[in-house]
Amino acid sequence: MDKEIYLSVVIPAYNEEKRLPGTLKKISAYLKTQPYSYEIIVVSDGSKDKTAAAANGLDIKNLTVIDNKENHGKGFVVRQGMLKAKGKYRLFTDADNATSVDQVEKMWSKFSEGFQIVIGSRDIKGANIAVSQPWWRVFLGNIFNLIVQIISGLWGIWDTQCGFKGFTSRAAEDIFSRCRMDRFAFDVEVLSIARILKYKTKEIPVTWINDAESKVNFKSMIKMLFEVLRIRWNVIRNRYKQ
Repeated sequence: MDKEIYLSVVIPAYNEEKRLPGTLKKISAYLKTQPYSYEIIVVSDGSKDKTAAAANGLDIKNLTVIDNKENHGKGFVVRQGMLKAKGKYRLFTDADNATSVDQVEKMWSKFSEGFQIVIGSRDIKGANIAVSQPWWRVFLGNIFNLIVQIISGLWGIWDTQCGFKGFTSRAAEDIFSRCRMDRFAFDVEVLSIARILKYKTKEIPVTWINDAESKVNFKSMIKMLFEVLRIRWNVIRNRYKQ
């Protein structure tokens, strides 16, 4: 692997033995055609199936698999992967491949314009929902996003939860080293810290395919709201500046 890595792709995974191999093959096939150096980091979050073994069993170039023996939460493993990464740019994306890795190409011009964080969005003009969610999930998601914006103060960010976010190395190390949320609200915390530290953030429209097996449900939303309240309290107490 090259000493200087241009792009790191971090994939959090929990019980993804079946879907992860296909996603890894697609990511690898795309990255092998690119002119820059790269690495792929899979972080298994205490999976009960053979997620780590499924990844290690593939012939994937520049792949690192971190196999946590205990479950900590998506926020924990994304943070772990982003701080382990060495790339000049660092992207985390979901194991279900809901947003294909080739959409990272939309980020390069924004990084060139001086944005340090570029995040995928399903809710701005130009976004394409290739496979839609049930109407009730769309409704709940819209209401939930509005509540999150009100509580967190992240006005103008219409999709905090899309699992496709890119960072410069400096922004990634500065932000993720300050994060405290291990589970549902980690995206909100990341964006809140970015705003406190005055990192320039840009939403870009992405094509997204709904995952019918998504683990996110109404109960998860309630838990996340409590975490968003904790984040707001941390912001008020200036705990992210320390």
